[in-house]
Amino acid sequence: MKKGILLCGHGSRTKTGTTAFKEMVDVLKARYADYEVDYGFLEFNHPLYEAAVERMYEKGIREIYALPIILFAGSHAKNDIPYELNTLQSYHSDLTIKMGKHLGVSTFLLDLSQKIILEKEQELPAIPRKETALIVVGRGTTDPDANSDVHKLCSMLWEGMGFGFATVGYSGTAYPSVKESMEFVEKLGFKRTYVIPFFFFTGILLERIYKAVEDFNETTTNTYISTKPFGKDELILKAFDERLDEAINGTGNMNCQVCKYRKQIVGFEEEIGKEQIGHHLNVKGILFEEDEKVGAKKSISKTLKNILGI
Repeated sequence: MKKGILLCGHGSRTKTGTTAFKEMVDVLKARYADYEVDYGFLEFNHPLYEAAVERMYEKGIREIYALPIILFAGSHAKNDIPYELNTLQSYHSDLTIKMGKHLGVSTFLLDLSQKIILEKEQELPAIPRKETALIVVGRGTTDPDANSDVHKLCSMLWEGMGFGFATVGYSGTAYPSVKESMEFVEKLGFKRTYVIPFFFFTGILLERIYKAVEDFNETTTNTYISTKPFGKDELILKAFDERLDEAINGTGNMNCQVCKYRKQIVGFEEEIGKEQIGHHLNVKGILFEEDEKVGAKKSISKTLKNILGI
């Protein structure tokens, strides 16, 4: 029996971000042609995970591998997505949903980061790497375990590529902000600093990073250079291959050793044993677009709505 893959997106408040995610979906559909591949969003956009699971179930799929299109394991990967998937699985006694691991610390992400930095270096006059700094920018969460993954990848890039200095910044929630990280590096006197965003696609947060770098460059004689996001590079696709293989073989375990929900972590003692429940109920998209419903046919009214943009 054919099996399914559910691509679990977060959702974006920008059309460009949503479009970029759907382009990734098309690439993965072609890559995993032996599976029934569908997608859903946690918030802001439609369809929801429930819509994708319903579509696959109607097509006879009874085993689904859910792949989070998420880089680091904050509350979305640890609480929200598992809560949603457990709920959906409970709707059908003959349905099994196996959740894969977020990408996290991966050699593929490390190699892709190096590739992006090298491409940017080739566009600029040569400067010794030791005279250059690096800022790795993560999404930032309230989970120190997720934030520590950004630090680890940053450290590996620093030592592996031989930068004079490297540090991290965050686009939201965590400290320091992108601006604060640049202010810190500025005191060290590096003439050139690369700012690499650890993001898949464009969106509000990525635009905010680029704007912060642009604004900061107006205040200094040094140069801060932002790079592109990860996109649909083959190395990212290989990272998803790895996570899919883990989901299939049951080896995609989360890092519970320093998870604030499983262990007593300094400064987060009140979080241990916290109930696993989603918190996106107020910002979910609708279940389906009219023309995405199971068995739906386009109607004259729907065509008219599209023409009028409503």
